[in-house]
Amino acid sequence: MSRPQTLQLPPSARSRTVTAVLGPTNTGKTHLAIERMLAQPSGLIGLPLRLLAREVYGRIAERAGTDAVALITGEEKIIPKQPRFWVSTVEAMPLDLNTEFVAIDEVQLAGNLDRGHVFTDRILNLRGRSETLLLGSATARPLLEKLIPGLNVVTRPRMSILSYAGSKKVSRLPARSAIVAFSSDEVYSIAELLRRQRGGAAVVLGSLSPRTRNAQVDLFQNGDVDHLVATDAIGMGLNLDVHHIAFAGNRKYDGYQYRQLTPSEMGQIAGRAGRHTKDGTFGVTGRVDPLDDDLIEQIESHHFDSLKVLQWRNSALDFSSTNALRRSLDLPPREEGLARAPTGDDITALEHLLRDSAISDMAKGAKSVELLWDVCQVPDYRKIAPANHGDLLATIYNHLMRGNAIEDDWFSRQLAFADRVDGDIDTLANRIAHIRTWTYVANRPDWLADPAHWQDVTRGIEDKLSDALHDRLTQRFVDRRTSVLMRRLRENAMLEAEITSSGDVLVEGQHIGNLLGFRFAPDAAAEGPDGKTVRAAAQKALTTEIESRAEKLGKSENSDFVLTSDGVIRWRGEPVAKLSPTDDVLAPAALLLADEHLTGLARDTVQNRLDLWVKAQVDTLLKPLMDLKSGEGLEGLARGIAFRIVEGLGILERQDASDEIRQLDQDMRASLRKHGVRFGAYTIFVPALLKPAPSQLLAQLWALKHGELDMDGMEELPQLSASGRTSIPVNPEIQPALYKVVGFRVCGPRAVRVDILERLADLIRPLIAWKPLDSEVAPPEGAIETGGGFTVTVAMTSLLGCAGEDFSAVLKSLGYRLETKEVQRPAAPKADATEVTPNTAEPAAVEDTPATEAEASAESAVTEVAEASETSAVEQAAEEAPATADAETSAEAPTPETEDAQTVEPTPASEPEMETVTIEIWRPGRHDRRPRGRQDQRRGGDNRKQQGPKGAPGDRRHGKPGKGAPNKGRAGQKPFDGGNRRDKAPKDKPIDPNSPFAALMALKENMGDKDKK
Repeated sequence: MSRPQTLQLPPSARSRTVTAVLGPTNTGKTHLAIERMLAQPSGLIGLPLRLLAREVYGRIAERAGTDAVALITGEEKIIPKQPRFWVSTVEAMPLDLNTEFVAIDEVQLAGNLDRGHVFTDRILNLRGRSETLLLGSATARPLLEKLIPGLNVVTRPRMSILSYAGSKKVSRLPARSAIVAFSSDEVYSIAELLRRQRGGAAVVLGSLSPRTRNAQVDLFQNGDVDHLVATDAIGMGLNLDVHHIAFAGNRKYDGYQYRQLTPSEMGQIAGRAGRHTKDGTFGVTGRVDPLDDDLIEQIESHHFDSLKVLQWRNSALDFSSTNALRRSLDLPPREEGLARAPTGDDITALEHLLRDSAISDMAKGAKSVELLWDVCQVPDYRKIAPANHGDLLATIYNHLMRGNAIEDDWFSRQLAFADRVDGDIDTLANRIAHIRTWTYVANRPDWLADPAHWQDVTRGIEDKLSDALHDRLTQRFVDRRTSVLMRRLRENAMLEAEITSSGDVLVEGQHIGNLLGFRFAPDAAAEGPDGKTVRAAAQKALTTEIESRAEKLGKSENSDFVLTSDGVIRWRGEPVAKLSPTDDVLAPAALLLADEHLTGLARDTVQNRLDLWVKAQVDTLLKPLMDLKSGEGLEGLARGIAFRIVEGLGILERQDASDEIRQLDQDMRASLRKHGVRFGAYTIFVPALLKPAPSQLLAQLWALKHGELDMDGMEELPQLSASGRTSIPVNPEIQPALYKVVGFRVCGPRAVRVDILERLADLIRPLIAWKPLDSEVAPPEGAIETGGGFTVTVAMTSLLGCAGEDFSAVLKSLGYRLETKEVQRPAAPKADATEVTPNTAEPAAVEDTPATEAEASAESAVTEVAEASETSAVEQAAEEAPATADAETSAEAPTPETEDAQTVEPTPASEPEMETVTIEIWRPGRHDRRPRGRQDQRRGGDNRKQQGPKGAPGDRRHGKPGKGAPNKGRAGQKPFDGGNRRDKAPKDKPIDPNSPFAALMALKENMGDKDKK
């Protein structure tokens, strides 16, 4: 294995054919070298970066043909059969070629601590037969003239002017700007900012593969983005259409330490601004302080301090032994102007490998030592740790020494770790760094059994990863919509706009917003310096589409509209209007949700159709209420009661209108019933309005009137009618008035549905009115032997879905009073349900009993009379004369089960053991005063007497005057059977056979006939 080396030329022979072309950036030096090489039969050019080598290779191949040009870098080799021209990185320049022309670019890098010794070796020893060009900055001139006596130097002036533009924020940088930072984190953060504010940025890092870098540069060169964020890699000859360079940092890590950029380094980077004859500017941004005057003057005039020394390392190495190799590497330079280069990665790797006894034992003989040094040249692209890199090199050396080639299976397994395109930007960049190592290995001609095959494999993996990385960079840092629109605007082209069926508004195929109903909602990301122009382009499409939508809405069916819980009217799913309150709570207005695009006749069409739908919606769902409001067929007091019901949105508490209700005659009551009104013991209400749809609409209208559609309870309370709940715990955060609107009455800690309260009254009324007619007849369940009161039954608690203290609180809120009484009864294992307190009599399982189960329990325990239409005759009696205490018209015969349970006689064997128990008895409230309730306080209070439930069973004010509970009477006294005299029909007017009184009287007579039998 032979290793080509450059001939060590003596100083007197170094200047042969050599010309140094020196000057600042944008002087056309690289262009001159390409032209001179193409004029020769053969040539070789060395460039500082793989990226730049790729660019120059493309330019030469375009002119000379791909068959005539070879590309050689550490990781890539494209070598046709008979190339005339060779393009290479400086490190990979073939040293065994003998070409007519040789050029070395950026010769000032010979002073670089890391790579400088390679440039110095090429500058001093590599020559073309006819012409050699040394290209670079004038800072290298003194040393070049000193080390190459008789050197011909040509200086070239800059083609354009470079001037300082001061400090600017990143968001205010002009178009075609490149922002320079010195870490990937800084580059990414700046690119993110530019994406949000300026549409995006291309990203160029030194670690990118040429394929990724070229794809990113194309974004900038094509005008897809107006900004480029890069490291100082752009200072090394990348030809970009940059007008302004902004330094976002002025410190860098050079492999040894963090240090300030030198003026010449800043000048090299700033010089990228302005190409050919176009002037350029430079400045600072971010946290970088403005540049001082001396530095500005140096950069603008391109006058920098000259290099002090060039880095040098012996290239004539002795491979006879590892010790001889070390000694040859340690040789110091013997010429003034050269300095021994610091220890590089290759020497560090060599020392690491030689510490392994197995490696040192194998490295015997010139061939083995030379191979060991070649292995140490594998670059550490991964940058994990020197020890990790050294271990990898040791494995490669072992393969080469023991098998003369790296095993294909092992090599394939290493490639598999990088052959994946998932992950984020950093993950893909790391995989590219790994594959670059294996690409370098594959490009060694004798390290693999089939190097050409593996070169194709590694290049394919790198290209795949590069494309994926470019996609990730573009997705993260480029807003395609904004970039495309900006390019079209720069071209002064007419923008094409369209609106999809889903309402997406597209301009030039890019999404800029949505058309929601009749309002255009711009995409926030589309806002920017050109946002106004983009919206103007969409104006025509928006106007046409909105007019079309207005016409369709005007012809739509009612089923195309829906009112949502937040008061928004949606047409085919799109928000088009919002309910707005007026003086009349039942006549809300439709406020259009439209912008300036909906005008003229189209706007009137939409408004008229929405107004018509709102009226139809209210009239349909709230028809009983609207009929009461119109008052057709209602006269006198009936019209007044109807007005009160409408005012309460279908709910009128009986105690608030007791005087007016007492004065209603049967015709007036009948007229109200025709409108769906039900007269209950506690509430005058319209049952049809308790259904879910009317209940929800009423709640919305009430909340709208009070300006609080988002108030507490608006989401859950309107749904209660559909849930089957008969009572719920009261939430103190919810306004009591809202409970009333949806058909619930607040009774202490619970809110009870008003129709359920009436069914509770139906259960209680016969129990209070019951009086024993025969000493041997046991009272029905819940009645007490003396009459005038009741005990709580399972039917009652099941009906309300609550028990214990909550049920007691409900009864108290309805005006009932509690008293306890001790009674004697036979001892039994289980206490009778009618003789214990509600706390012990009711199971916990009744807490959430649905209305259907509760009503079924109530009906089975109390009555078998079903509702014929809206109310039964018995219920109508409760509505008409809620205070009637007639036992015969209110009570029913006890069920057979109850009679059997109450009349079981003890066995004659022995007298049963008796026990004393305490029972809770509930009675109607007395005529005493109590504090005004919340309703009275809201109404200002009227100091009225707060009595028991008006219309509740056994209310003495509606029964026979006198002391004591109604129907209680004295011994032998005939029970009262009159009822409220003011509710009786006049003597000269016969009772209507269709009235509820006639039904009650018939029921009473039937019950009396059964008793006689």
